[in-house]
Amino acid sequence: MTGFVIRDVTDPWAFRALEDVQVAAWGYQDREVTPGTMLRISAVTGGIVLGAYPEGDDEGPVGLAYGFPAREGNDWWHHSHLLAVRPEWRGSGLAVALKLAQRERALAQGVRRMTWTFDPLVPRNARLNLGKLGATARRYLPDWYALDADRAVAFPADRLLIEWDLTHPVRGHAAPRPHGERLLEAQGEWPGPLRAAEGAAQLLAEVPLNPDALGADQKRAWRLALREALSVALGQGYAVTDLSREPDRAFYVLTPAAPE
Repeated sequence: MTGFVIRDVTDPWAFRALEDVQVAAWGYQDREVTPGTMLRISAVTGGIVLGAYPEGDDEGPVGLAYGFPAREGNDWWHHSHLLAVRPEWRGSGLAVALKLAQRERALAQGVRRMTWTFDPLVPRNARLNLGKLGATARRYLPDWYALDADRAVAFPADRLLIEWDLTHPVRGHAAPRPHGERLLEAQGEWPGPLRAAEGAAQLLAEVPLNPDALGADQKRAWRLALREALSVALGQGYAVTDLSREPDRAFYVLTPAAPE
């Protein structure tokens, strides 16, 4: 695999090519893809649209990052809506490089904070967001998206809201060993019961390392167990700050949140 270069996207056909990256990364259907026309407009109205391309090659894009200005009252920040990497480029460092390039451009706009959401059932993304970038999560968002037409049978599209302080240096670290009170852990391939652990200096909530290998009932059980565990802990004033690892297990690390 060659190296990669990241650049701001400006050409209309280059925006269109970023649609294919979304399909490759997530298997999106046409109606789920953020269209190149929207990326085009965002890029000239304050948004950030980055494409990653193989170094020294005329192939199409292999990754993208896309976000836009967000506002609440007088508070402005950058919300990152998409970070997509083609499956064959995962593990190359491209995802981190895209986030750092996005951070650089947001800071140049005078922005000091970035937010985005991710699926708490995907530990690979948790490792990137929490351990490699040093971001945190304070809010759990149940049923954030409607990814199926039938509400009754849809798999709940829950998300954690990530907050990234862009003024702090980025110092990634190795995944720590699990240490703390176990709020949630597996019993075989199923989640065990939620344990009471309010007041502990550090909490742990297990997440399956390979959720896509689970059966549908098991995966839904883990979704609902993590929803309860993380919602309860965040409601008690904790923040999700890291992902710890044993050889074949992973745990969210929750610590008392610093004042906002």
